[in-house]
Amino acid sequence: MQVEIQNLRVAFPSPRGVTRAVKGVSFKLGAEKVAIVGESGSGKSITARSILKLLPKNAIMEANKLSFDGIDIITANEAVMRSIRGRRAGLIMQDPKYSLNPVINVGKQIAEAWRQHRGGGKREAFSEAIRLLEQVNIRDPKRVAGSYAHELSGGMGQRVMIAMMLAPDPELLIADEPTSALDGMVQSEILRLIDGLLEQRSMGLLLISHDLPLVSRFCDRVLVMYAGRIVEECRAKDLHKAEHPYTQGLLKCLPSLVSPVGRLQTLRRDEAWAMQ
Repeated sequence: MQVEIQNLRVAFPSPRGVTRAVKGVSFKLGAEKVAIVGESGSGKSITARSILKLLPKNAIMEANKLSFDGIDIITANEAVMRSIRGRRAGLIMQDPKYSLNPVINVGKQIAEAWRQHRGGGKREAFSEAIRLLEQVNIRDPKRVAGSYAHELSGGMGQRVMIAMMLAPDPELLIADEPTSALDGMVQSEILRLIDGLLEQRSMGLLLISHDLPLVSRFCDRVLVMYAGRIVEECRAKDLHKAEHPYTQGLLKCLPSLVSPVGRLQTLRRDEAWAMQ
């Protein structure tokens, strides 16, 4: 599996004119862990959702090339996209309580994802749902399968979401800030879980995050976005050596227990960054 993006542009028309959200983004993604980082509104989620063509109806999406394993996403019809979404590429949202159906138990929701992409009967699908809950380290999978979203903690809800995305056995996982609503210890558990599953299944990961220290430890590559553009790309372990002033500014805004300061720096922006 390989995702290839060349000069992706996404814009939204409005009564006041056209807002350009993504301005010429290019990168490739294979069986690796790639992070997109940047401030809110920089175009991270729009870029990721473009791969699945999950954009508002008024979005204008253009690219020299946007392909998923050789399939042209720009010209693909809805039937082709349904064969990719879920089945070959899964999307984990930020907060499970807004993504899970509140009136259906989670076991049935996972089973529905299984049947949608793999077929089979209800009993078989529910058994597979329990097996998937075991894979994401749910201690009492049968009990949890019969539970509703409001009965789960944040960490358990996120594990359920991961199990649901794994049901079709995808080749790519897109995770949109999957740990931002969790405390530090649960964050580490979820990331270890995702890392183990990626290795077992030889999957690729596109991780959207604001957490620079987290992605520097967890990912292989980091793409830094500002105002709809990728302003810097580097190996994750070398993020602390970033050269672009925007990336340096983001790093300097972070608190440190090793070198504490009285007042954190504020990010100073340059209009030229948006034009690069």
